[in-house]
Amino acid sequence: MTPQHVPDAVFHTRVRNPALGGDNPFEWKTQTTADIFAGKRIVVFALPGAFTPACSDSQLPGYERLHDDFTSLGIDRVICLAVNDAFVMFQWAKSRDVEKVFMLPDGNGEFTRKMGMLVDRSDHGMGLRSWRYSMLVEDCAIRKIFAEPGLRDNPDGVPLERSSAEIMLDYLRRG
Repeated sequence: MTPQHVPDAVFHTRVRNPALGGDNPFEWKTQTTADIFAGKRIVVFALPGAFTPACSDSQLPGYERLHDDFTSLGIDRVICLAVNDAFVMFQWAKSRDVEKVFMLPDGNGEFTRKMGMLVDRSDHGMGLRSWRYSMLVEDCAIRKIFAEPGLRDNPDGVPLERSSAEIMLDYLRRG
């Protein structure tokens, strides 16, 4: 069962610090659920993993393309969440020219597990991953969630029918 509020979790992110200089001017920054969601109106979309076909070709580009439409409707931040580490999330965004969507690594799967969305994809060599879903979060409260059907371990694939940027945007426009 999905919680009514986003669960308490710790995210291990990397942030640019120009003072570090060099080829890798990034440092670790631990962020909590409260740091990310408290007092804000957020659209989150979670997906099975960086560099995977539907995630890379449809879901992530859709939210990046429609980012300004979301912010025009009062969304403070659009977040892409995956059970991948900060390095993978950074390189994935870079490879797809993602500049507006905030890439949130859930490398340990803590948030995803507490959301009830952690699935085993070991049959495909992917380990534990997030199920595909999107949600509207207002000040840590989950207002709406669009989860893909058939939540289960080791599916042959995870559909992209309910959690697209267009569906979330339509929901927000209808108010």
